[in-house]
Amino acid sequence: MFRTTHLILVVLLLGRTVLSAQPTADISSLHFIGGYEIPHNQSFQKTTIGGLSGIDYDAAGQRYFLICDDRSAINAARFYTARIYTTSKGIDSVRFLEVHTLLQEDGQPFPGSKQNASKAPDPEAIRYNPKTNQLVWTSEGERIVKGSTPVLADPTLSLMDIHGKFVHTFPLPAHLTMTAAEQGPRQNGTLEGLTYSEDYKILYTSMEEPLFEDGPRADLKETYSWIRIYRYDANSKKNTFQYAYRLEPVAYPPILSSAFIVNGVPDILSLGIDKLLVIERSFSTGRLPCTVKVFLADLSRAQDIQKNVSLTKQPPKHPITKKLLLNMDDLGIYIDNIEGVTFGPDLPNGHKTLLFVADNNFNDFEKTQILLFEVIP
Repeated sequence: MFRTTHLILVVLLLGRTVLSAQPTADISSLHFIGGYEIPHNQSFQKTTIGGLSGIDYDAAGQRYFLICDDRSAINAARFYTARIYTTSKGIDSVRFLEVHTLLQEDGQPFPGSKQNASKAPDPEAIRYNPKTNQLVWTSEGERIVKGSTPVLADPTLSLMDIHGKFVHTFPLPAHLTMTAAEQGPRQNGTLEGLTYSEDYKILYTSMEEPLFEDGPRADLKETYSWIRIYRYDANSKKNTFQYAYRLEPVAYPPILSSAFIVNGVPDILSLGIDKLLVIERSFSTGRLPCTVKVFLADLSRAQDIQKNVSLTKQPPKHPITKKLLLNMDDLGIYIDNIEGVTFGPDLPNGHKTLLFVADNNFNDFEKTQILLFEVIP
C-alpha cells in the first residue's frame, strides 16, 4: 500500500445464486459493467469500514472476504465477510455479514503502532482456500529508519482460520528481512499480491516495489524496476520458485518535480497454469485519480531467480512476459487506489465476472469503490 492523501476504498463483494469455482480463464478483454461506492466511515459492529486492501470470493458460501489495512489504529486489525448483489447491469447493494479480528500466535489481537510499533501489522492481501477452510493473508511489515528509535518489522505470510485465529506462517526468503541499511524491502513496498492456483496446491505472492538490490523505484522514465513474484508449495510451505517482473514507468508527472510518485503491484490473480492477472497502480501527487493497468502475465518461460541476489547487477535474461489487457484511464470514470481483485459469480450469459476493490485509507476525500467487470473470453 502506498501511503498518500489520495487513495480509495473499494469493497469488492458479489453475491448471486449462480456459483462459480475459481476459474481457469481465457480473457480477450474486460467490459466495465458498473461501480458502487460504500459510504465513508460506514460503521459495522462497532468498527469503521475502510482501508479495504484485499478481497476474495467464496463461491460455495456466496460471500467475500475483505481485509482491512487498519494497523490497529482505529479498531483492531481485522477482516470482513460480505455479500455483493449484482445484476448484468451493475451492483445493487453490498451487505456486510461479519467482522473478525486478526489474532497473533498467542491468541491476542495485534497492537497498534502506539502500543508496539514492531508488532503492529499492515494487512494487505487475503485469499480463501475452500479445501482447508482457511485464509492466507499478508502483512507488509514496517521500516522506519528516521529518528532515534528505528522500527523494523518483517513482512509476513500467514494462515488463519475463518475466524481470524492464527494457524501457521510461511517462511520467507532472507532477503525479505527489514534492515536499517538500504538492503532488502522498502517501506510499504513488500508483499501485497496473493493468489492460489486453481487446485490450491500453489500459492503466489508478489512484491509491490523492488527490493533495494533489485533496482530503483518506478519513475517517469524507464528504470528497469524489477519486482519478485514468489511461488510456494501450499502444503510444504516452501518457496520453490522466484520470478522477475518488470514494472511500467509512472503514468503522469507530479504537481512538483520533487513530489511523491509511485507505480507498483497491489494484487495478482491466477488465470490457470503459469498465467497471472497482474494489477499495476500508478499515482502522482497533484492528480487525484490513480492510473490502474491490468496485465496478462505469462510465467511459463520465466527463469528461476532464487539464487540471483541482485537484479540490478544481474538483470534477468528471461523475466515474466506480459501483455496489457486494460488501462482503466480509458473507461472515462474516476478510478481511485485499486488494491484487490477477485473473480466473482458467472453472469447469465455464462461469462465470468471480475471485481476490483480500492483502499480509501480512511480519508474523507477518497472513495470506497467497487468495480464490476465482465470477462470477455
